[in-house]
Amino acid sequence: MKRVVITGCSRGVGFQLAQKFAQEGNKVLAISRNVVPVKSLANPNIETFPFDISKSEDVDYLIEYIAKEWKTVDILINNAGKLLNKPFLDTSSIDFEAIYKVNVFGVAEVTRRILPFMSKTGHVVTISSMGGVQGSAKFPGLAAYSSSKAAVITLTELWAEEFKETGPSFNVLALGAVQTEMLEEAFPGYKAPLTAVEMAVYIMEFALNGHRYYNGKLLPVSKSTP
Repeated sequence: MKRVVITGCSRGVGFQLAQKFAQEGNKVLAISRNVVPVKSLANPNIETFPFDISKSEDVDYLIEYIAKEWKTVDILINNAGKLLNKPFLDTSSIDFEAIYKVNVFGVAEVTRRILPFMSKTGHVVTISSMGGVQGSAKFPGLAAYSSSKAAVITLTELWAEEFKETGPSFNVLALGAVQTEMLEEAFPGYKAPLTAVEMAVYIMEFALNGHRYYNGKLLPVSKSTP
């Protein structure tokens, strides 16, 4: 049994990840702003409470909860993300800040605060996007989103270097198109080649075993984006 913290679990890949880990007998802390979907699962292996990754008081509560109830964390999956599809000339500094607060600053703070509860054999998996990978296909309107996803790729490399002696391991998965509500909102009518369930199965297996083979690595997970 592993103790797994997953952010952004109200829908899409995060929601499916929480179910998959719990069904395999792991203890899951599935947190997001909207906890109704996760609570509706009524799975005894899943714990949840409302959580906004961009709010420091919510991060404080998360750490207090872990310190009191769990003591240790085996896997952290930084899945929470915010998407904006907007022409660059219309994207204000406020827009950029809102995206980076979730996709970069929130990810960095949650990781920083949870690390003291993780051992050398732990695994931090951050969910990025193919749009953040240098040299991959890029799409107009995603300047804030894709650049934020590029930032967490570099962060992962830096974390792996800084903690290479003590652990845990850090890796980042750059996802291509997955059929989720977020994708539909950004690109109405687009049909992705992978479902949220299929992607969740892959991510779970990687989170459980990938640290044995990789550290500080970016792995593209895409059938759609060159």
